[in-house]
Amino acid sequence: MKRAWVGLLVGGILAAQGSIVNAVRVRIAQHDLAGAESLLRAYQAQAGPQPQVAAAYSWLARAFLDAKSLDRADALASETAKMASRYLMGEKLDDDPWLPTAQGAAIEVHAQVLAERGERGEAIQYLQEQAKQFAGTSIAERIHKNINLLSLEGKRAPALEATQWLGTRPPALAALRGHVVLLFFWAHWCADCKGMESGIARVRDAFASQGLVVIGPTRLYGYVAGGEEAPAERERAYIEQVRNRYYADLSSMPAPLSAANFVAYGASTTPTLVLVDGSGVVRYYHPGAANETELAARIRALLAK
Repeated sequence: MKRAWVGLLVGGILAAQGSIVNAVRVRIAQHDLAGAESLLRAYQAQAGPQPQVAAAYSWLARAFLDAKSLDRADALASETAKMASRYLMGEKLDDDPWLPTAQGAAIEVHAQVLAERGERGEAIQYLQEQAKQFAGTSIAERIHKNINLLSLEGKRAPALEATQWLGTRPPALAALRGHVVLLFFWAHWCADCKGMESGIARVRDAFASQGLVVIGPTRLYGYVAGGEEAPAERERAYIEQVRNRYYADLSSMPAPLSAANFVAYGASTTPTLVLVDGSGVVRYYHPGAANETELAARIRALLAK
């Protein structure tokens, strides 16, 4: 009777919320981590291990990490990775839509747990090993983002690939010595990027006379509006339309078009903002939208040196 009741309960929840991943994320948003885990384990007992279950465990691992419950987060990351590895033996990572989420988060959480425990060197070494293993997959950018979060600031900025671009031809970073450079990684589908456009333009206008240079790397994703698959030339034309409509204040901003730049800078999160000082060294690395006031303060401090 209890098993049947649990099955009905899980079925009802999934009918309302669409998938076990969504159901777990709803409970995480409600700060009910125990409830999320209980629901997930009940679902797994009923449906068995599967990529979607692994993805749900990865969300739970991240939630425990955010709650600073490091041991629990690491245990769930390990459980996620073991479940995902079952499927990676017979198929490629990107053959299933859930596996990149699961595997990427498992790697990210374990590395961040190591760093939180003061084992930064071990975390970087682990991530570098994972970067080699998953090179050429959709999680390569995410792994490099975590490497960069732990190690990029204070190091020389990676060169930008600029064999293709939008707008004016991008200058090489090596040619910009003496200038502070703001790299604004954006994507045509990214609402937060569009939301930052006016702030980036204001910052550029405020400091351009003091030598600030803004470059906006972007890349192809293989689709256009609504997720419709598109060949490269069609997507490029669509990106131009997005750029003209939503980035008009930054129309003069050079935009290198290359996936390699996103891997080098770990720009799996858009926007990603990077500040490079006049000697070519990264002084600020920030995946996600940034506060305009803080960004301006950081630029002002670099220009004053």
